[in-house]
Amino acid sequence: LYFRLYFNYGLDQVRGGDYDLFAAVVQRFFAALSECNVRPFVVLDGGMDQTDKKFTTLRERAESKIREAHSLSRGLHGCVLPLLSREIFRQVLCELGIPLVQCISEADFEIASLARQWGCPVLTNDSDFYIFDLHGGYLPFAFFEWENIGGKGPERYIPTRRFTVNRFCSHFNHMNKQLLPLFAVITGNDYTPAKITEMFFSRVEFERVPRGRGNQSNARIEGLLLWLSQFASPVDALEEVLEILGGQRKGNMRTQLLERIQDYQLPPHSSLAQFFSSSQPALPDIQMLPAALVSQPEWLLRGVASGRLPPLVLDVLVLQRTILIAQVENCRLPSSHEASLSIRKTIYGLLLLERAVQGNAGRGQRGKGRGGRGTGGQSGRSPGSSGACFVEEFDRLDLGLKKTPVEVHLPDTQPKLKLDALDKVAVPVRLKLLLGTLGVMEYVLQPLPPHLCLPLCVTHFWKNSSKPKPSPSLLQSLLLGLVYGELCRRRALTGDPLYSCAGTASVCERLNQLRLNSGQRRGLNLSVAHSLSQWQSCMWIGIYLNQILCFPLSEPYTAWLYSGTLLHGLEAALRGGLLAESLLAPAPAAVHLYSILFGAVMDFSGQGHGPAPLPTAGSSKGRGRGKQGRVGGGRGRGNRGRRGVSHDTGLNNRFGMLAVEDEWDED
Repeated sequence: LYFRLYFNYGLDQVRGGDYDLFAAVVQRFFAALSECNVRPFVVLDGGMDQTDKKFTTLRERAESKIREAHSLSRGLHGCVLPLLSREIFRQVLCELGIPLVQCISEADFEIASLARQWGCPVLTNDSDFYIFDLHGGYLPFAFFEWENIGGKGPERYIPTRRFTVNRFCSHFNHMNKQLLPLFAVITGNDYTPAKITEMFFSRVEFERVPRGRGNQSNARIEGLLLWLSQFASPVDALEEVLEILGGQRKGNMRTQLLERIQDYQLPPHSSLAQFFSSSQPALPDIQMLPAALVSQPEWLLRGVASGRLPPLVLDVLVLQRTILIAQVENCRLPSSHEASLSIRKTIYGLLLLERAVQGNAGRGQRGKGRGGRGTGGQSGRSPGSSGACFVEEFDRLDLGLKKTPVEVHLPDTQPKLKLDALDKVAVPVRLKLLLGTLGVMEYVLQPLPPHLCLPLCVTHFWKNSSKPKPSPSLLQSLLLGLVYGELCRRRALTGDPLYSCAGTASVCERLNQLRLNSGQRRGLNLSVAHSLSQWQSCMWIGIYLNQILCFPLSEPYTAWLYSGTLLHGLEAALRGGLLAESLLAPAPAAVHLYSILFGAVMDFSGQGHGPAPLPTAGSSKGRGRGKQGRVGGGRGRGNRGRRGVSHDTGLNNRFGMLAVEDEWDED
């Protein structure tokens, strides 16, 4: 869902994303549902599948995204979701109180099971839902006109089109709907090797398909459906398919196809129902967990299920592997994710070291779970090592995807925390680990608003770890972006002193006028884009570390931290000689906040010196010493509502051509 909401509304992809505008789209979407008395339940994908049956597909997609990001960096076309979009979506849902749950792995099966149990429709853009037999039907997002609400009063509605399996099968000689899973497997889903699909179609000649079934018709797909409709049962059809594929591997082929078909067989009851019926985050069904998660502490499992802990946690715990998300950057330079490597190492250490020290014999093993047998460990130990623990990272190298084993360790100077009781460790101890990882002294945070402490810590870390080093104009543009976000956020709060402040409105307007056009692909400053991608990588993983440490720092309002079109425009203006002071002058509160932020990121203590002086684009670092202050820890901010709906819908709609005009119910 969040993919479609971002991509369908022309939001920036080239300069790292406009998260404030994205959050507004998400809010409008759920407001439209509420206006029509639609109660949404959101289900998000979790980590990678424990059996590795989809890993080849995931790797190919990651490689494709690297190429698309490179294309965008050259002013060409591509489709890359900005790095923090998922976190923005989750936060907005929590603020709105939308029920949300995160699955252990891919959500399709769990969503379909829940929809079947409740008899409700599923809104997504995933073509697998053409195959699931759901009483409430499937609502393809492409036809969900949520901005075109009709009706009046209590009878307001959203025009859409509803797909049902029964109506669909009636268009193909009333074929047995139990044949559809076989159809999906033959046609090629995320788990079917492409060579099987191509082998089958190369050996079968279908009858000519009559024209006129709609402009999305595809002769090969319709030919296969008509061919399958001649069989009374899926058993007969499978035998014929095996005869066609044939060869000496017939037995192995049967096993593969039956396993894939089984993925579409829904149970009578969904394991997700408990999450939406409980006032507290429920625990996942232990019998459905991979072996590596069975022994994990309850606080962690509840955090995963509620979405408060990211899929990265699952990938590291279950597979000791992660695929880092591609960004628009300079592909001639090392990946922007190299800037945040030391933060990731701390996360890996927290999640894995205790198990490694205990000599857990189950490292790298898989549990049963849904999907059958697991595979042997592929990550845990580096070749030739006897005791070291490693995580496999897949990240960009030039225009390809490279696997790198990252040794897991925590610095000797950091407190050794046990994962089992991490939620019970005193806040100052957890805070020490977080600040030590980011290289920040606690006194620096004393004058900061609590929700800006983490962004400033990350910015300080980025300033020192990124290569090449950020320019003064870029650092100032980031801080001005934080000021802009804070002013805009507070201006929307009734009762806030800045709510009706004319000076604040003037500053926001001045800054906003410097935004670049989101549709402007050419003329990208690649060095600025690369440096800001490094900042986003640090912010992304810094947010995750704070979550895993149970929020020793307050959770930031992430939607207001970064706007790519604004920051690129600000950087160009500051580099051209415009002074930050001239932009902020109408609002003393803005000047004061900027001075505090600049002082914090440059190591001013705020004690005895007053606020840091406003710098110019060419100013050098200021330093100061001061008395240590206290920073209160928190459990995060706002209503961290539980659960969630729609998973990553995917961008490749394999069966989208099946829709024909008379297959739909108009609702």
